[in-house]
Formats: sequence, structure tokens, C-alpha cells
Amino acid sequence: MFELENALDEYLSHLRIERGASPRTAEAYRRDLERYLAFLDEQGVGSCDAVTPEIIAAFEKRLAEEGLATTTVRRRISAVRGYHKFLVREGLTASNPAEAVDIPKAADVLPDVLSIEEVGRMLDAYIDERPSGLRDRAILEVLYGCGLRVSEVCGLDLDNLHLDDGFLRVFGKGSKERIVPIAGAADAALRTYLAEGRPTLARGTSQGNGADAQAAVFLNQRGGRLGRQSVFNLVRKAGRAISRYDLHPHTLRHSFATHMLKGGADLRVLQEILGHADMSTLQVYTHLDRTHLHEEYAHAHPRDKM
Repeated sequence: MFELENALDEYLSHLRIERGASPRTAEAYRRDLERYLAFLDEQGVGSCDAVTPEIIAAFEKRLAEEGLATTTVRRRISAVRGYHKFLVREGLTASNPAEAVDIPKAADVLPDVLSIEEVGRMLDAYIDERPSGLRDRAILEVLYGCGLRVSEVCGLDLDNLHLDDGFLRVFGKGSKERIVPIAGAADAALRTYLAEGRPTLARGTSQGNGADAQAAVFLNQRGGRLGRQSVFNLVRKAGRAISRYDLHPHTLRHSFATHMLKGGADLRVLQEILGHADMSTLQVYTHLDRTHLHEEYAHAHPRDKM
């Protein structure tokens, strides 16, 4: 068992250093794989070569019997697959027994999205001329207008902004860089915040916040880099204005993608903007778009009314 536990530490280091995984992601992998190693210990498995597809299938069955959500089971089996792939790569075992185990099919659940009208009402309702209000309006506009993740918004630095050229340099999952267009209301709100809001908030950067705060686009009241929880709280507050309680920042990203497709955006362009490595990740949005097309067909086609 020592061999497997020791390899786990090496794998987590690999995720952080070579794959650029965030500390939160690496910690999630640790929890999932420690649960897996505990199961192997129950089964009397003490080495990499002793793991079989049947044992991994039994682990998957155990997770399902515990009543875990399908998404959780999928995540844990995916973690197991990645771990065994690493073991093969490092020469600790000859084969990957997890390859022969099917990952449970994800439930066909469509992401929650706002309508275009709801987004307009939410943003129009958010008027606050204080420095923090200008910042919050800019964050909401960028989340929806550019389809960014919370971590990407919080991680924006001033030298990532190329507003005169109409784009942002964004660092997404695994620290992968991509170019994201910005225009219209998002561009205007960000420029207003940078000119009229950020200078006031930045006065606190001399109070020990350091170079990171000086580089950050979005600052808190103390002049430090704004954190994820502050953005979550902001979005919840904005959602209440349109009776969408517990609104999540990712809902704005889903809404961006859906509205772009409805507006005729090319799927591969959208893939680049969102930073998805795999086109299959966008299938859920194409489903939403097909729903919209069917509604338009039903509304417009003369034979459909007969």
C-alpha cells in the first residue's frame, strides 16, 4: 500500500507543477483518490500491479450504492483513470486497469441560463456610482459579456487588458492562456471602473497589499485583489433584483454561451472564447440552441400551425 500512497503524492505534484492545476483542484483530487486508496486497502490490494478492472468496477459500484450523485461518481472514476495513467507513464505498472471501466453516463441536465431580457433587467437595475459599485457593474458586465469564469475575473491583471485592440488575455484552467474579445457594454463598464473607480480603491494598496494588488484589475475596499467569494456574493445580490435567488456566476457564463449561439456564433469560435479543450463540452449548448430553433420553427412554419 505504501507504493500506491507514495505515488499519490507524486501524482498530485504532477498535477500542480506540470498540469498547472489550482490548489483547490489538487485538493479535490487528493480527497477523491484517498477515498479510492482506502477502498483498495479494504480489498487487500497493496501494489499497483494488483489492481484489476474488476476492483475498480467494484469501487464504482460502492460509490453508487452510497447514493452519490452521478456527477460525483464520474469525477471520482475520472480521477482514478488519470491516476493509473500516471502510474503507467512513470513505469510503476505496465497497464491501466481503469481504461476497461466505463464511466457512468452523465444525466442530460441542461445548465440554468438567464433570458436575454433577464440579463438586461439585472444589469439595468445595478446602478451604484461609488467606486465599489462601478467595480461591481464592470464585473457583472465582464462575466456575462466575455463568458469568463470567476477565477479568471479575479485573476485579471492590468497588463492583461488590451481594450484599444478589443481583447483580454485570460488565463484559464491549467493556466492556459487565451484571447477573449471585449466590446460594447462590458468594454464601457470596465473603462469607467478603471478611470473612476479603481484609482480610489487602489489607495489602499500601500497598506501592505504588495505588487499583486497593484497589478490586479479588480480590487476590494482595502486595496487588495478581489476574492472569489466577493464575486459570488455580488452575483447573488444582483440576481435578487430579478427574483433569481442563489444566482451563480457560472450561470452568466452559460447564458453568454447560449445567447451567442442563438445570435449565430460559430461553435468553434465559441469554443476558443470559452477556453474548452474538447468540443464535446459544448454539446449542452447545442442542445439549448436546437430547442430555440424548434421554437422558432413552430412559430414561423405555416404547416406547423395546421
